Amino acid sequence: MVIAVASGKGGTGKTTVAVSLAIAAADQFFEKPLLLDCDVEEPNSGLFLDIDYTSGRDTGVPVPEVNLEKCTYCGRCSEVCVWNAIAVAGKKVLVFRDLCHGCGSCGLVCPEDAISEITHVTGRIEGGTDGSINFARGILNVGQAMPVPVISSLLNEYLPQSGSSTVIIDSSPGTSCPVVEAVSRSDYVVLVTEPTPFGLHDLKAAVDVVVNQLNIPVGVIINRDGIGNSDVEKYCHMENLPILAKIPMDRRIAEMLSNGIPLLSGLPEYKELFLNILAAVREKVQQ
Repeated sequence: MVIAVASGKGGTGKTTVAVSLAIAAADQFFEKPLLLDCDVEEPNSGLFLDIDYTSGRDTGVPVPEVNLEKCTYCGRCSEVCVWNAIAVAGKKVLVFRDLCHGCGSCGLVCPEDAISEITHVTGRIEGGTDGSINFARGILNVGQAMPVPVISSLLNEYLPQSGSSTVIIDSSPGTSCPVVEAVSRSDYVVLVTEPTPFGLHDLKAAVDVVVNQLNIPVGVIINRDGIGNSDVEKYCHMENLPILAKIPMDRRIAEMLSNGIPLLSGLPEYKELFLNILAAVREKVQQ
């Protein structure tokens, strides 16, 4: 069972929920759950766990390298590249690595076989455990513009070998390409929101992507319940979206998180809530 935790906007408590689900799963089941931090631009799930990192490697994007001795400057490589990552200007071939998506089209259409591929390192993936939870994260290098290849490398390496019946994916906030890449391989998506106009607006955008475009079942967790109005709850009922839980506005939670203490470690009375969430998701996935 692969559960992705996402949110239409940042700051809703997505990482708090992901870590709490992993801790609850570790207590409930007889195997280590796997927590994957796919928020590669700000991977902070590991800050709440005492992870002993035992593996790591660089990852990146295959980008073209042009052999100018073979190149005839015909320009076919430039014509086929929809990302404008390669350009031919007179007797020069310019490669813009930060724009390249590594599709390999330029090499396929080159009539002189003058283009090969080299790896442009854009990030790193690391894995380890805290004893009860297996954990892995992706880290996008500073200055890089494309997080998706790092997320893809993380999922490709750790999902097949997870050895766990429960995988929790902490995705990026929003509804852009990194989120789509992170949640696309999940069985169920937990959307974390807050009862505010901004929360409702961005929840609708997330539902449109996950439900209408990716056709993945979702459930909603309303965090900081009590600070706004009931519009989010009304929307969920109108769209037949199950509300998995409502986490109240609790100053103690903010104080613990600011000190790096996981929710279930500092306030164990919330453990039953997250065990119920896991049970509801598992039942839905089995159906």
